[in-house]
Amino acid sequence: MDVVSILLIGAGLSMDAFAVSVCKGLALGERYRLSHSLKAGAYFGFFQALMPLLGYCLGSAFSEYVEKYSPFLSFALLAFVGGKMLYEAIKWDGEERNADMDVKTMLLLALATSIDAFAVGVALAMQDALIFPSVALIGVTTFIFSLVGVKIGNLFGAGHNRAATAVGGTILFGLGVRFLISGIIG
Repeated sequence: MDVVSILLIGAGLSMDAFAVSVCKGLALGERYRLSHSLKAGAYFGFFQALMPLLGYCLGSAFSEYVEKYSPFLSFALLAFVGGKMLYEAIKWDGEERNADMDVKTMLLLALATSIDAFAVGVALAMQDALIFPSVALIGVTTFIFSLVGVKIGNLFGAGHNRAATAVGGTILFGLGVRFLISGIIG
């Protein structure tokens, strides 16, 4: 799998974390400090790297049994994750403004926004991706998006969360289609 695909996956996966980061920045108001951006980036980036690694380990254990179906499984997983994100963007009801950034809150948010990355990790195993560079790139991409998201939320407000989620879902769905087509064409 090429670097551009991994960057696109990282960008797509980071959109949920970006949206939550924007909300955190908005809620912080005048209390905003650079440490808030760094904290969000660290939590979200770490979990967005960890979950695909765990998914990859599970996917690798079963990949030899499902190898000939891997383009279809990769498509199904990425289309499901991307479709779910698109659905969430359409049904968006806004997020409450909660400025809490304590360990418990951030762990729960980081876990909640990275569950989809587990399924992507399974898809990466089906594509024989180099997992350590892939998860590092996904984690760094999410770190940057989250870091910037808190500041953007603090400066401009949360009006673009729905769009960020829709873009992320579209990217992941599109990559799933790409894997399906390349698997069929060979």
